[in-house]
Amino acid sequence: MNSINNTDQKVLDELDVTAQKLVKAKTEISDIIFGQDNAIDLALTAILSGGHALMVGAPGLAKTKLAITLGTVLGLSDKRIQFTPDLMPADILGTEILDESDDGKRQFRFVPGPVFCQLLMADEINRASPRTQSALLQAMQEHHITVGGVRHDLPEPFHVLATQNPIEQEGTYPLPEAQLDRFIFEIDIAYPDLESERRMLFATTGTKEKTAKAILSRNELMEAQKLVRLIPVGEKIADAILKIVRLARPGNEASDFINDNITWGPGPRASQALMLGVRAKALLDGRLSPSVDDVLELANPALRHRMALSFAARADGHTIDSVIDHLKSQII
Repeated sequence: MNSINNTDQKVLDELDVTAQKLVKAKTEISDIIFGQDNAIDLALTAILSGGHALMVGAPGLAKTKLAITLGTVLGLSDKRIQFTPDLMPADILGTEILDESDDGKRQFRFVPGPVFCQLLMADEINRASPRTQSALLQAMQEHHITVGGVRHDLPEPFHVLATQNPIEQEGTYPLPEAQLDRFIFEIDIAYPDLESERRMLFATTGTKEKTAKAILSRNELMEAQKLVRLIPVGEKIADAILKIVRLARPGNEASDFINDNITWGPGPRASQALMLGVRAKALLDGRLSPSVDDVLELANPALRHRMALSFAARADGHTIDSVIDHLKSQII
């Protein structure tokens, strides 16, 4: 679909109905997760885009609760894995066990692991070994796993919401770049503002705490994900996406500032993440097409985990977000 003019009325009606349901879903989540409106928007945008999200924040900022609430509100079956140094790949994927029938015949039977769900909560993912972290690579990209040479398809839809604590780094293993690239967004979870924290105090310390209820069903979510891909993207928005991603890569197209401060930059998955992300954000906001402002708003979560600062940049006090802000100023 190249323009909104050749979109039939049925699709327009579906977009309108879906946008209204998403507003209700966002309100339901906000009534439970206080002071994290930006994180809620980004998490919903990631799931509507069909992708996975990495949530980074200090302890006690409702990262786990946000993931669980999202599963309930969006009608998804969810499971949680607490990543620890002794966690093994089989603890995530499942394993084969040897069964013996009544007539003495033996055969292997696959016992599915917790990855067989629609929303997987990977809590403190950087506490597991690289071998265990990599067990999720195939699942996140291809939505199936291979155990004992046999392919096992995962439920649809399949999303991973992983959390990471940026403070305690002892006994942790940084995620490899290949796995980071499979997260559509890195979502920074900030402290709530004063009023939100005040509301949270009264809402969570009384005799009864509000629980989430389902707003969408699994099928409705999957239909919304299909609609996202039907939303038209103008050439101006596509050019802005390509410009900011390509300027972030050290090389001939980059400025001296980028070449001096970035050791490696985002690949094509970053462009795909922004293209899907701006469409999903438009749907979430009830609009029929994205804007350049959507590109600017999603640039930081889409790029920050796909770039690395040089030693000189760290010494000069630069951060990934400050570098991305510099790039954004070049496309306005």
